[in-house]
Formats: sequence, structure tokens, C-alpha cells
Amino acid sequence: MAKESGKVVVKKGAAPVPAKAAQDPFVGLRQEIDRLFEEFGPGFALVPSVRRLLDFEPFRAMSSAFAAAVPAVDMVDKGKEIQVTAELPGMDEKDIEVTLSGDMLTIKGEKKEEREEKEKNYYFSERRFGSFQRSFRLPDGVNQDKIEARFDKGVLTVTLPKTAEAAKRQRKIAIKAA
Repeated sequence: MAKESGKVVVKKGAAPVPAKAAQDPFVGLRQEIDRLFEEFGPGFALVPSVRRLLDFEPFRAMSSAFAAAVPAVDMVDKGKEIQVTAELPGMDEKDIEVTLSGDMLTIKGEKKEEREEKEKNYYFSERRFGSFQRSFRLPDGVNQDKIEARFDKGVLTVTLPKTAEAAKRQRKIAIKAA
């Protein structure tokens, strides 16, 4: 996947990738159950409102495991380019795939970690596996042929250069006091 050290190849594909990013299944379940209880009215089973006040999550331990698998991504407009940055600690560029399909940019990765200790009185073995996928719809005016991806010290940076026409169309709007 890597052309040269630190560079990640951006692949072009034919089929569009769904825009929906990976989501914690328990969050969706919790929201649906809350919605059902709220339909009965405020007098029926105060469980959702009380739970919100206490910020109680029954699946907190499981939720944090899913949240860790989906990396945080920053998208910054730098004028002549848009920069997408993803923090991927503990991963190598060979574990990451960046694809472009139509106007969808997809970042995929898989992390495998194995640890084994053998001592006189014990044997310890631990394996962790996880994968993620994040997709973003590219804004108009991105020069898709010049997209670059770099990976350095656990940080993936994807540079989306704007076309000359798109960079000229940008202007600052003055804000007036009421």
C-alpha cells in the first residue's frame, strides 16, 4: 500500500462507499428505547429523564471499547486545500487504506496487537483486534487527481487540494452588529 516511506497510496474505486461512518450499536439502541418511552408522555416511566440527569449509561464499558475503534478526524480548510487529519496511534501505514470512489473519501484501517509472556510460574497471552472505516463526501472544487496522503508518527494527513476556480470563489463575509 505504501509507495515510499511515510506515504499512503490513495486508491480510486468505481462503486460509491456508504457515507455513514461506523457507529456504536448500543448508542442507537439506547436512543430508540428513549424515543419509545418519550412517546408515552412525561408521566409514564421517568426512567429516560432520570437517566439523562444522572448521565447513566448501562453499556458504558462496551461503548468505550467501540468508541476507541473509531478514530477522531479533523477537517480543516486551509484556503488552497482542505486537510483531513486522523489520529491512528499504534498503527503503521501498511495497516491503513485510503480510497476515493466518486466523491467519497474513505479511510479504513485494521489494528492487530498480540502480547505474550512466559515466566516460570505463569503464562499470559492477550490479543486485540479492531478495524474502522470513516467516509467523507468531498466538497465541490477538490482536485481529485492531486489528493495525497501521508502517515507520520501515528497521524494520517490527507491533503485535498482545491481547483484554482474553487479557491477564487472563496470570500470572507463581513458580520454586522444588529
